Amino acid sequence: MPHDRLDAALVSQVETLEQAGTAKGSETIITDVVAPSGGSGPRYRLAGVDGAFLRMNSNGYLGLSRHRAVVDAEETATRRFGAGPGGVRFISGSYQAHIDLEERLARFHEREASMIFSSAYAAVVSTLTSLIDSETVVLSDQLNHNCIINALRLSRPARREVYPHLDFDALGSALGRLVGEGRRAMVVTDGVFSMRGDHADLSRLHDVAQAHDSSYPENVVVVVDDSHGVGALGNTGRGTEEVAGSGPSDVLIGTLGKAFGVNGGYVAGSRALVSFLREKAPMYIYSNPITVGEAAAANMALSIVDSTEGLEMLSHLREMTRRFEHGLVDLGFETIPGPHPVVPLMVRDTARTTALVAHLRDNEILATGLNYPVVPKGDEEIRFQVNADHTTGDIDLVLGALASFG
Repeated sequence: MPHDRLDAALVSQVETLEQAGTAKGSETIITDVVAPSGGSGPRYRLAGVDGAFLRMNSNGYLGLSRHRAVVDAEETATRRFGAGPGGVRFISGSYQAHIDLEERLARFHEREASMIFSSAYAAVVSTLTSLIDSETVVLSDQLNHNCIINALRLSRPARREVYPHLDFDALGSALGRLVGEGRRAMVVTDGVFSMRGDHADLSRLHDVAQAHDSSYPENVVVVVDDSHGVGALGNTGRGTEEVAGSGPSDVLIGTLGKAFGVNGGYVAGSRALVSFLREKAPMYIYSNPITVGEAAAANMALSIVDSTEGLEMLSHLREMTRRFEHGLVDLGFETIPGPHPVVPLMVRDTARTTALVAHLRDNEILATGLNYPVVPKGDEEIRFQVNADHTTGDIDLVLGALASFG
């Protein structure tokens, strides 16, 4: 079948993005890793480019993906069980390593149960579309991640409303106004908002939900996607709940692919919730799980986070984050202060953001510019992500490059 007209339409759409300066463009291809040395953290070699680059745009907040014990755990399990699971969970794709990891995650988050998905995106979409029905009213924070936005588009709730970012008074008003329109209410929020590094005050959010809970026959249910928080935020890496002192949310979604350095996503909550999702969540039922090697590696990563070594990593991560944040302020740049290692430099202009990212790259520093429509117009920024394998020399190198920008 000819598809020349479709191809022409697709090419035109990409060209429109390029002309507007909002296309993501070609991908940066990493070809090698240079081990830390001489007071510097790891450096990365790129395809077609000379030099070795400092990566300030990695979600691997604790640097665990290259930790010897994590790599060894994955290699050992892979040699024993193979490179892939060979099936979905309910047929023949469940291995003891998956069960061990789910039990470990439940203990880590002080929940009754947990279950793993192929990714955090899959966990969010599959969990929300399974829990939201025609008798559900949904309230979603204005700056929630794309996975939540798409999950709500795929759902068919009785009502769906977006409340202004972290405006819990507006959330409470909406919960009061929507009484009678559904049997259950669901409040959905990111724990850490990945573009800005700020986090939800879950303690206050829980209070608002509790104040309206008795008005809904099937409760006001709080769902938190803390993919950027777990493993990276809090003295012990328990994420936004730990920092907020809120206690457990009703449904917690996290990732194994950021601070824990591996791959996959998960949901943690009550046994009733997990039993329901094992029967209803389509991306769990009909997709392969993470590999046995990945499950073993993730379990090892959790062990490290829960050790003295992990506490030292988290302490160093906080120290490097503060150093970078204070350095930006001293240089006269605008940022959004907070304890999370996502540190935004608010540029508020697309062309200047692009120029500054290019300047950093010329100085062998990788950073991510976020322009409209990824962020609202006027909120253009460079999202820096501090990692525990960064050194004081690395942080000062980036600050020096920023200081030299005209």
